[in-house]
Amino acid sequence: MAETRTEALHQNAEGLDIQAPDAILSSLANAQIEAAKAVRGAIPAIAKAAEIIASRLKSGGTLAYAAAGSSGLMALADALELPGTFGIQRDRIAILIAGGDEAFKTLAGGPEDDTDEASAAVAAAGIGEGDCLIAVSASGSTPYAVRAIEEARARGAATIAIANNKHAPLLRLAEVAILLETPPELIAGSTRMGAGTAQKIALNMLSTLAAIHLGHVHDGYMVNLMADNIKLRDRAARIVAAISGRDRDDAARLLEKSGGVVKTAILLAAGAANADAAEKILEGTGQKLRPALSAIEGSMRQKASVLKTEPEKGQQGD
Repeated sequence: MAETRTEALHQNAEGLDIQAPDAILSSLANAQIEAAKAVRGAIPAIAKAAEIIASRLKSGGTLAYAAAGSSGLMALADALELPGTFGIQRDRIAILIAGGDEAFKTLAGGPEDDTDEASAAVAAAGIGEGDCLIAVSASGSTPYAVRAIEEARARGAATIAIANNKHAPLLRLAEVAILLETPPELIAGSTRMGAGTAQKIALNMLSTLAAIHLGHVHDGYMVNLMADNIKLRDRAARIVAAISGRDRDDAARLLEKSGGVVKTAILLAAGAANADAAEKILEGTGQKLRPALSAIEGSMRQKASVLKTEPEKGQQGD
């Protein structure tokens, strides 16, 4: 492990403990910025992985995250926000973290070596054909993450690996390997810092692009959000108002008619006959709002054209 990049000593670490606080914090901030830059090199792999995730979710599959320690917390943060932000059903997301629920209290190191627990967790989540598993490990050799990806592959699931060391076992095992080649940590081996930052960015990019593929984003708006509190209900109304051009009160009324579904409310504003009609249009466009709006616009133009060409009553020929 001492030879891996994530365990190496940072070039600016010497004398860190006797530096002035401002100097230490400046070094910490710069290290985070450098770590974040590492994500750019992984963009092609992230793009490929997002397509796979979107395909599995669109077909009714499950998206699973498997990790231990700090990497587990990064995975957890991304996974838990998908329902609220993008409306992905909670029962379509599985979070496998070494140590189970106890990890949320202690984050003990021992469970990351428990390969039997990893196998059992993948099996208990029912991961198999049609599903996708993302395994995350800074070192790329964490036994829990490695076994989880092996088990998922054996069961026919698509696999994605995120690691911060080249040639890591985890990357070799995955269908799509996302290498985040972050610099050594300012505190050697403390991968909750730079490596964790890069993982969080990559996971956010990955899930956001997958959501865009699924039609859950329109322009910069989360049009499939789950509005289950006051703040999100207000956001939903503002999204409907912004896209439809209606005022805030009208948007709220349309949301009520749509049962709180943002896309449906927007289509009602655009001229859909009712909520059922709007939902049928969305089904026909794969839940994508832009082509659904175009379909309504085209239908309304066609109706207007027919009305213009029809002679008025009393003006028809013999």
